Amino acid sequence: MPEPINIKDLTTEQAKKEIQTLQDRLTDYGIAYYEKDAPLVEDHVYDEQYARLQALEQAFPQFIKQDSPTQNVGGAQTKSGLPKVQHPVPMLSLGDVFSLEELQEWEDRTKKALGFQPKYNLELKIDGLAINLKYEQGKLVQASTRGNGLVGEDVTANVMTIKDVPKTLPEDVTVEVRGEIYMPKASFAKLNEEREAEGQEPFANPRNAAAGSLRQLDARETKKRNLSAFIYYTAEPDQLGVTTQAGLLDRFRELGLPTNPDNRVINQMSEVEPYLEEYTAKREGLPYGIDGVVVKVNNFDDEIDLGNTVKVPRWAIAYKFPPEEAETVVRDIEWTVGRTGAVTPTAAMDAVQLAGTTVQRASLHNPDYLEMKGVRVGDTVTLHKAGDIIPEIGQVILSKRPADSKPYEIPTTCPACGAELVHVEGEVVLRCMNPACPAQIQEGLTHFASRNAMNIDGLGPQIVSQLLDKKLVKDVASIYSLNREELLTLDKFKEKSADNLLAAIAASKDNSADRLLFGLGVRLVGAKAAKTILQSLGDLGKVASASEEDIVAIDGVGQAIADSLVKYFKEPEAQALLAELAQAGVNMAYHSDQGPIDENSFFYGKKIVLTGKLEVSSRSEIAAWLEGHGASVTGSVSKKTDLVIAGTDAGSKLKKAEELGITVWNEQEFLTAQGNESN
Repeated sequence: MPEPINIKDLTTEQAKKEIQTLQDRLTDYGIAYYEKDAPLVEDHVYDEQYARLQALEQAFPQFIKQDSPTQNVGGAQTKSGLPKVQHPVPMLSLGDVFSLEELQEWEDRTKKALGFQPKYNLELKIDGLAINLKYEQGKLVQASTRGNGLVGEDVTANVMTIKDVPKTLPEDVTVEVRGEIYMPKASFAKLNEEREAEGQEPFANPRNAAAGSLRQLDARETKKRNLSAFIYYTAEPDQLGVTTQAGLLDRFRELGLPTNPDNRVINQMSEVEPYLEEYTAKREGLPYGIDGVVVKVNNFDDEIDLGNTVKVPRWAIAYKFPPEEAETVVRDIEWTVGRTGAVTPTAAMDAVQLAGTTVQRASLHNPDYLEMKGVRVGDTVTLHKAGDIIPEIGQVILSKRPADSKPYEIPTTCPACGAELVHVEGEVVLRCMNPACPAQIQEGLTHFASRNAMNIDGLGPQIVSQLLDKKLVKDVASIYSLNREELLTLDKFKEKSADNLLAAIAASKDNSADRLLFGLGVRLVGAKAAKTILQSLGDLGKVASASEEDIVAIDGVGQAIADSLVKYFKEPEAQALLAELAQAGVNMAYHSDQGPIDENSFFYGKKIVLTGKLEVSSRSEIAAWLEGHGASVTGSVSKKTDLVIAGTDAGSKLKKAEELGITVWNEQEFLTAQGNESN
């Protein structure tokens, strides 16, 4: 892309044309970002073009239009079906700076306006979706998005499903507070894996994933997405008896509202650089995404004196981190077949270092995405990490494209079996519809044996591949017909390995039927949905014969899952497979892993937080045990927390627990108490 002409060298006609182009382009970008939760460009590209438009409009104010992106706070009002909410106090967006020099210019204006040196409160800029929470007499009565700053969407039912957001405060205060709803990085990665496996468009980043999740019309869908929140603002600090931003965050913590613990008060702007350096280094390791640091005047009287523009507050500014990118060359585009037949492209590239790791592969998700990016074999591309975790191609550097480059042709046949690929209506992926496709069978068998399904230890991808090559298995039921002699024909398989695998296979027969249902790999049926369905219907035979109406009637199960289950069990092959599994002695009934909960347990009714690295047991194992004894395991520490179990390298949660005077156990103290429960 050519360098833009210096603004002072533009003619009036050139400026008018460029302003119109940028206004239209940024409007399209905004619709994709705010309304569709599917951005067309990376944030830094939008920011650069937005800054150019601002500068142009400042130089040529006669071309500013009322609907220019620079005159609006956020997205336009959407046709989402959610009720609209009028904000009594507008929800403004923040102005951005991209260098220490620009930050210093902002402070110079601030000091000049105030006439003295103010103190500042530094906060991490969370990559999420702005939210307004309304409490009346300590009860959460309404939650709404920012929308266009004046009118947002009512998402109360959805926010009620977010564990971090308290539904009742410990004091009968009436106040509106604001903050950010975000999706933790681990949840983002898991959600995109699930979406791609089911042929759905992956979210571009955690912010868009959070927005898409929060604006669901079905709150049950929002609940599955594991959203979190940080609260950082109120227009009514006097209602809470505070005079500074730092004091407000402390007051929020007293009320059990989730706040980010990493704020810091500084006396002058020269102290900001160490904070920026610290969190630039820590950014990758944080469990949530950040895209900068927010600098706020700490004293609320100073905030009032500074006031706001039509769009942004003058008392706060966002310092945006520069994008961490690397250039690399695409050497191949590989296509893989998943267990549901989804065929997805992946770019294989020259290895580069990015955010502390070596990267040489990046998903291209689906044919539409591949064509939108315009990637070809041999192209030089920019690479970054979406949400700081997932490698993603930014753009092709056209100036470095080889002269003999040709457009990439999307395959028409399955790379594993040669069957014709199809585009199912309403889906973005290509699918292989051949049920005998060896790649699908291998992925299905591996999934069936995985930890969250039938948990057959020792039956990993390499062993499954050998079993298929030797024609020792053809489907999941045939796993239960394997014998010692057959296993001993596998490479590097000795008597002990064979006996261990046979024991794991035999043990899996006693699993609760929800594991079996999940293991069958029915589209859209995850582990939680499988457990919910089996808890309700009792055994897999009833699930197989249930109608769509029967399944939809189960709390927490939607129409799409019901349709998928009924369609799956209507197939003669599925019915035959279920009969084979039953004949092999595989349990078809649901049974609780924990049995009845003992209300006399020490842990019954307690709110417990796990943090740090645990040596003896994993967090998930301890959480499952605690929940089986009546405890509620939560992700954040508040005044309502009863106990924190801290392993090594515990961080902010441990610090907060100590500040609040909450009981903290190390892992050995927990194990002792666990042993006492068993005696």
